Amino acid sequence: MRFQLIVLFVFVTCSFSFAQSSNKKPAEKKDKQEIDCGATYETGKAKAKKKKTKYSISKGYDNKVAEYEKRMTDNVKKHKKIAKEMKKPQYSDPSYFGHKKKPKKRPPGKKKFCKECGMYH
Repeated sequence: MRFQLIVLFVFVTCSFSFAQSSNKKPAEKKDKQEIDCGATYETGKAKAKKKKTKYSISKGYDNKVAEYEKRMTDNVKKHKKIAKEMKKPQYSDPSYFGHKKKPKKRPPGKKKFCKECGMYH
């Protein structure tokens, strides 16, 4: 009994899936029509082709390009300045601990607590 129900269920689901699929190809546009006598002629008018430009040229286009180039050169200068600043020992040497001046190394009994970095040195 179960076997028959399973076979019936599979058959029904397959039939529904095939019923939903369409084997029809989309209709092709016909540029030619046949007249009763068998002669053919073309229908429809040829559309005028629009000229396509690479960029849409607007009133302020040149100004926008100049502004963009100025921003880029300013950014390059800013990044060079930051890179030059980072080469300083304050940023590149780990013994500075974030201080502007290198902290003094004191003997163990005289070390002081630093409020800036939270360490004794």
